[in-house]
Amino acid sequence: MVALALFLALVLIGAAAHKAVQRERLTHAVQSLLGLAAPMAALMLALAAVLEGLAALALLIPATSPAGAAGAALIWTLYALALLRRRGAVLDCGCDFAARDKPVGTAMILRPAGLAVLAFVCALAPPAAWSIETPFAAAALLALWFAASELAALPARHHRHGRASS
Repeated sequence: MVALALFLALVLIGAAAHKAVQRERLTHAVQSLLGLAAPMAALMLALAAVLEGLAALALLIPATSPAGAAGAALIWTLYALALLRRRGAVLDCGCDFAARDKPVGTAMILRPAGLAVLAFVCALAPPAAWSIETPFAAAALLALWFAASELAALPARHHRHGRASS
């Protein structure tokens, strides 16, 4: 479970950094997702980044890892619920590094919900020790996560035909 905790921490650190680097784009995404005015959306974005950073830090410290995992589960559950509320709307959810307006569908909603489930499992797991394989397993999970994200972002015609239609 240590590799899972490290993977979740890396996802959270990436999400927090993403919010810091692309503040303008992601403030607009928060506006679209939650229906907030720009100043309140900017505040929510900053709050989310701080909470993600704190949860990531807590996940990396053995004594606080269960609390960090529980915090991460809550963050991702709230995000999944916000997406569920906007199901069918076309917007840039901010969940990718590239700006992409797309319909909020099942895959987009299941993405944070799946992370929430993994974090919940991690919160309930007994403490485990780091080994030499831990960072490699976490890095492999992160690579698979990013690859799955990119595959999910492909237009529907790529999935039906295996390649782009001309």
